[in-house]
Amino acid sequence: MSDESWKVQFHDIPKTHSQSFKKLFAGYDEGLVRSEPGGFVATPTYARNAEKIFRMQVRSDDVWLLTFPKCGTTWTCELLWLLQNNCDFEAASKMDLALRTPFLEMPYLSTHMYRFKDMLMTVDKVKQLPSPRVIRPHLPFYLLPPQLLDTAKVVYVARNPKDVIVSYYFHHKLIKMHSYTGTLEEFAQFFMDDEVYNAPFFPHILEAWSKRHHPNMHFMFYEDMKRDLRGEIGKVASFLGKSLSEEQLVAMTEHLKFENFQKNESVNNELEKKTGAFNEEGRFFRQGKTGDWKNHFSPELNNRIDEWIKKNLADTDLTFVTELEYQD
Repeated sequence: MSDESWKVQFHDIPKTHSQSFKKLFAGYDEGLVRSEPGGFVATPTYARNAEKIFRMQVRSDDVWLLTFPKCGTTWTCELLWLLQNNCDFEAASKMDLALRTPFLEMPYLSTHMYRFKDMLMTVDKVKQLPSPRVIRPHLPFYLLPPQLLDTAKVVYVARNPKDVIVSYYFHHKLIKMHSYTGTLEEFAQFFMDDEVYNAPFFPHILEAWSKRHHPNMHFMFYEDMKRDLRGEIGKVASFLGKSLSEEQLVAMTEHLKFENFQKNESVNNELEKKTGAFNEEGRFFRQGKTGDWKNHFSPELNNRIDEWIKKNLADTDLTFVTELEYQD
């Protein structure tokens, strides 16, 4: 794909129209599609609007946060917004994070969401936001504006795939768009087979990993935030050219501690249960622990996932931490 032209096509995934698939993923009324090139799995609603995002104008004072889902997106986004807005905790508490830092694909996630697009942060509305903008897609680089990395600051957060699988499983059960009703073991196989929304996992991360030395790129790991939140806040601040006083650094660290963040109504998405977007059972912020996969995987499933990880990381220098002795 050239830097100027849109050459991505989306093709229907026949399996997603089968009764067995629909029984497990009841929310996909149109099934799912896969991009060519890249193999990105999405809904037809996103596919019909994908070029709008690709053709967005990027500003030099933008900060874009890129993640695969369940890799610390909301957590890091709050950090970025506060760094870009002089650590204004009061203003942050008065406005939902979704309005402060638009999730680019939100209006295009499903036919249901698209019906409410006038109430959501569409691409046209994002264009009108005042600077500095903090923007957060879950899309891989090749589906984003080609000039992104040469124009704006980009923060990419990666998380170990074992914990992502567990977290994404509970995410699929919580959110009605997915309405997943199967087991974790079944979900893990769909994940490894690149048959869940936003798959494939490894190409998403490896594309970003290959760009990690670009001066406008800051590549970080969720596990490092769990291990040393204060230290990672300092690194991100330095990347953005921000200086934090000791008082601000202490306040930011306390604000972003998981137990505090989980209770923060401007970021925890509990309101979505009242809007009907989420099921009552479950929480958007569940545990946030590194190594929680050990509480969910059978030895046999863990062995299969280990083989899958080994195969996908062969001939790369990317490694993941899947357990921590200490975490915030």
